Amino acid sequence: MSMKSYHEIRLPYDERRDLLWKTLCEAYFQPLIPERACVLELGAGYCHFINHIRCARRIALDLWDGMPQHAAQGVETVIGSATDLSGIAERSVDFGFASNLFEHMSQDEFALTLAQLRDKLTPGGSLNLLQPNYRYAYREYFDDFSHRTVYSDRSISDFLSCHGFRVIHCEPRFLPLTIKSALPVSPLLIRLYLRLPFKPLGKQMLIRAVPA
Repeated sequence: MSMKSYHEIRLPYDERRDLLWKTLCEAYFQPLIPERACVLELGAGYCHFINHIRCARRIALDLWDGMPQHAAQGVETVIGSATDLSGIAERSVDFGFASNLFEHMSQDEFALTLAQLRDKLTPGGSLNLLQPNYRYAYREYFDDFSHRTVYSDRSISDFLSCHGFRVIHCEPRFLPLTIKSALPVSPLLIRLYLRLPFKPLGKQMLIRAVPA
């Protein structure tokens, strides 16, 4: 099945998702990113994350050939696999980001991506992953027919450690699984949710790591 069919069937464009990401970027991710930084988003899709980040350079990469039409002005787009980062200069990326990507890839492909990312990150650069956490999302995990690999907060942390990264932050319950979950798509309520010390609805994890 083609990537176009996947987006039409499983992930159609939804304005609520863009509002969610706009708020997440403003309330959480933007403070982590310096103005002069270069941000690389792997598996950018509709560019919900990268479009709302303010920095010196933004790069969006995805296999889907429909991705560039969703990129905001100033976002550089690359059609290609996360396993081939040869077009990205070494030591040029300050903030690498991927949301709901590596469950679609084999462990060998994930390892290949990590090996390349280590060379692309600047000193002090970080890899930031938002992933469904199988520990809490096991009932729905394979509702997405393209999911190939299972990760929990513990297993992905260990996988990163085995492939040259050191986890500096891990939130096992960061967000609900989808916008169809109980999280209201309201900027105020999203900000309040992010401040909760315990997130019982959270089924997606946030992992931040740096080269070891």
